[in-house]
Amino acid sequence: MPVSPAVPSYASGISAAPLLGDTIGDNLDRTVAAHGDRDALVECATERRWTYRELAADVDALALGLLDAGIGKGDRVGIWAPNCAEWTLTQYATAKIGAILVNINPAYRSHELEFVLNQAGVTMLVAAESFKTSDYAAMIEQVRPKCAELRHVVLLGHDAWNSLLDKGKQGDAAASAERLAEKRAGLSADDPINIQYTSGTTGFPKGATLSHHNILNNGYFVGELCNYTEADRVCIPVPFYHCFGMVMGNLACTSHGSTMVIPAPAFDPKASLAAVAAERCTSLYGVPTMFIAELAEPTFGDYDLSTLRTGIMAGSPCPVEVMKQVIDRMGMAEVSICYGMTETSPVSTQTRADDSVQRRVSTVGRVGPHLEVKVVDPETGLTVPRGQTGELCTRGYSVMLGYWNQPDKTDEAIDRARWMHTGDLAVMDDEGYVNITGRIKDMVIRGGENLYPREIEEFLYTHPDILDAQVIGVPDTKYGEELMAWVRMREGAEPLTEETVRAFCEGRLARYKIPRYVHVVEEFPMTVTGKVRKVEMREKSIDLLGLSAAANTEHA
Repeated sequence: MPVSPAVPSYASGISAAPLLGDTIGDNLDRTVAAHGDRDALVECATERRWTYRELAADVDALALGLLDAGIGKGDRVGIWAPNCAEWTLTQYATAKIGAILVNINPAYRSHELEFVLNQAGVTMLVAAESFKTSDYAAMIEQVRPKCAELRHVVLLGHDAWNSLLDKGKQGDAAASAERLAEKRAGLSADDPINIQYTSGTTGFPKGATLSHHNILNNGYFVGELCNYTEADRVCIPVPFYHCFGMVMGNLACTSHGSTMVIPAPAFDPKASLAAVAAERCTSLYGVPTMFIAELAEPTFGDYDLSTLRTGIMAGSPCPVEVMKQVIDRMGMAEVSICYGMTETSPVSTQTRADDSVQRRVSTVGRVGPHLEVKVVDPETGLTVPRGQTGELCTRGYSVMLGYWNQPDKTDEAIDRARWMHTGDLAVMDDEGYVNITGRIKDMVIRGGENLYPREIEEFLYTHPDILDAQVIGVPDTKYGEELMAWVRMREGAEPLTEETVRAFCEGRLARYKIPRYVHVVEEFPMTVTGKVRKVEMREKSIDLLGLSAAANTEHA
């Protein structure tokens, strides 16, 4: 009898809602016309708030101020600041005039700042004067002589910033509106509007270049799958400099008339919980480590979270046990898991509100509307059958225009058929749900066995004393690599050892999957977006365990 062909790991997203053809500025104006008197933006730290009509007035004023400063379509405007209302104003004002917003990581130091300013050719830099221990103003002055294209530095709260806004508010209102209308008439939804630098674990980061069409539609459809309306109030503790904050947060809100709530300049578990309670938020965002911190907050029970119905957990793999607690203890019955990357604007797959709890705690959902995903053999590029592990690829409106001024790097990431290769290992089931099993580069090869850290991490989360766990590979002269677990303990728990972890795993995990080494830490090395830096963990572990000789052993 003929053998039926296996169903390929491919899926495309359908939607009754068409793609948006607007620019970001036009889309904001539509929302203002429909919901002008509703809350648009709340900044909890300063108790400032804007209705949509007030937000639009300040955005337009800033846009006019930028024009007066000589900033126009295609010019790059850097933004280097923690989450604040001014960040949001700058995001929409640059979009109104077609300037390209360059997001700069608040954790950068002078060397990284200099690279980004020069690589993107930034003309104007809008920045906070300082934040936490970072003296931004001093670092800017240090690198400014080395950045030939940087003509303007605008520090938030200083005269230069106030002047930008004040100039935009002066003059005849009708003439100002006509001036902005003329500029918008020269814009296309396919124009580049944003450059976001990927974290980059080795070498310098790459600037993912995104269009109005990329990020406006991604924010809109993420919001659609969260069932957002003008009645929703979204607490956004994730950084604006990243897609999670400015796309899934801000653009999802403004494309639906929802309210953006900024709980604090940087993540603080108490501030986030307080913002949800005070502003009656219906949605809360975070990476897993943020939700872990909120759930572990000693005063957690003091906050009224009864208005929460949904939210998004994304940015890094979401532990099953944490997801269950978010649903049960925080009341986020419709919480959504999103998966993606900066280069895809960012979301490619998402769970739906009507998905079973099991689907929402064990997968990253199905392909988003108007997108395609497939799982391929990393060596041959051929689509693998459903149920088989391979590299996840994405195609559609969300795929970036390319890496800024790096066509060679673009060609390495996006193939000739416009598939973005994510570098993530995934499995697609019979119903199209995707499970991320790890990074191709994170896979540990122990004595010829391919081991996926995510599987072992999920098992360790079931230990009652473990708050968080990360598994890496470390060099070994016999097996090539061995497994090491970094763990964070719950408050009051006794630190684990190799022996106690082995005893917990015996009979429940295959022996070759049991970590040989265990390291108890207070926190993991992280990027500002909440992604664990496993490369740094591996480097520290080599020193900690005295494995330099094994690390330098040559292999075929």
